[in-house]
Amino acid sequence: MDSMSLIGMTSIVVAGLTMAIGSIAPAIGESSAVAQALRSIAQQPDEANTISRTLFVGLAMIESTAIYCFVIAMILLFANPFWNAVVGV
Repeated sequence: MDSMSLIGMTSIVVAGLTMAIGSIAPAIGESSAVAQALRSIAQQPDEANTISRTLFVGLAMIESTAIYCFVIAMILLFANPFWNAVVGV
């Protein structure tokens, strides 16, 4: 197996692992945030607007972790910096 094939195969496996592992924690965090927000709204319905607004800001921050993992996976697949080392450019 030549080095180009090895780099390509490793990049695909690492990109898949990045997306798999990098999306588990945000999914768990988002589900617990939504569950807690629903409990809070059930206890204090008058504060639903404030709780919802805070929830959406928190969900956006949690989701950014998964987006960063997606960006890293796309870089590994389409703009891999290791290709240039092998090609000699």
